[in-house]
Amino acid sequence: MAGNITLTIIKPEAISKNYTGPILNMINQAGFSIAAMKLTKLSSKQAEEFYAVHRDKPFYNDLVEFISSGSIVAAVLEKDNAVEDFRKLIGATNPENAEEGTIRKLYAESLQMNAVHGSDSDENAQIESAFFFARSERADYL
Repeated sequence: MAGNITLTIIKPEAISKNYTGPILNMINQAGFSIAAMKLTKLSSKQAEEFYAVHRDKPFYNDLVEFISSGSIVAAVLEKDNAVEDFRKLIGATNPENAEEGTIRKLYAESLQMNAVHGSDSDENAQIESAFFFARSERADYL
């Protein structure tokens, strides 16, 4: 249902620093349910497809290279008002501007290595969830 899901990606630098558990704990403590989750690694081609919306931006190539540089955890999260609530939980894209106590303030290294991805709209949450999870891997309500 639109409005009730969002997609998150725990990014390679957060995985390599063993932040997966603490990040998932924060997500659970904030009232989100995990509807689908997997550990995976994107190929460059898959990363290009996922971030196609940014293709014309100057940071696109660096983004593709970074997200495909190591393992990620992709998860569909469920909660009322999921996108907006998750964006508040993760904080500003640049961790220097993120509020205290947010995931990015606690675990991000930089603007690019910002620990997690979160869908920016209900529509993108649906699209991004379908990118990572086949219908058979997602709960019935997705």
